[in-house]
Amino acid sequence: MSKPMIVCHGGAGHTAKDQPGVDIAADTGWAILSAGGSALAAVLAAVEIMEDDPVLNAGTGGRKRSDGSIQLDAAVATSDGRLGAIMAIEDTPNPIHVAAGLLNEKIHILVGQGARDWADERGYPKATVIGSDSPSANDTVGSVAIDSNGLMAVATSTGGCSGRPRGRVGDTPLWGPGLWIDENIALAATGIGEEITIKMLCHRIAIQTGTLQERLEYGLSLFDPSIEVGLIGLTAQGEGLGLANTGMPWTIRSADQ
Repeated sequence: MSKPMIVCHGGAGHTAKDQPGVDIAADTGWAILSAGGSALAAVLAAVEIMEDDPVLNAGTGGRKRSDGSIQLDAAVATSDGRLGAIMAIEDTPNPIHVAAGLLNEKIHILVGQGARDWADERGYPKATVIGSDSPSANDTVGSVAIDSNGLMAVATSTGGCSGRPRGRVGDTPLWGPGLWIDENIALAATGIGEEITIKMLCHRIAIQTGTLQERLEYGLSLFDPSIEVGLIGLTAQGEGLGLANTGMPWTIRSADQ
């Protein structure tokens, strides 16, 4: 039997003032895990909490594009080989649940109006997302977890960057740069999406050897310190950690924490 654990982050570039929402998210996910629930249920519940927190850049707090629109991205994956990702979806306060709806489908990724049409057909809530007037944002929210059965899951969600063009997609929903999971490790990135994507960050970390801290440190070393990047991860061996080259509210919950 594995030791349950969950790690959550609230985005690279955020500060301690945004920690409370991350703590609530982790507590929510941990309540599921400690009651014998699945890693997937835990990360979805945690990310939903952060999507509903207006100070974080996801869901309700999504940043406005250059045309004033709110387009959101989210992704979820599990260590048994399932993936779901939604990109540039509108009118969807909790895109993480739409992404999760793709986990058992033959398709893995939906974009834009097609994503919203698919969500409408399946009854996912639709509502106007007011968004945030924050002048800048390069971040996301994310969670990784392992349950007592040894299944791991990762979930990420973002409101994108202020002022970027309609249709822009960063690293958050991208399999390889923004998130990665296999039978040994689960990872989620946050920061400057274009830079993280070019580096194929999470996958490069996953194929490294060493402790989780050594692997996350390797990932950060790929970037100039002026480029904000943060990571959370956990391993099947019971390691869990958050690390960033900037401010990043994060927290971990397990029986030992």
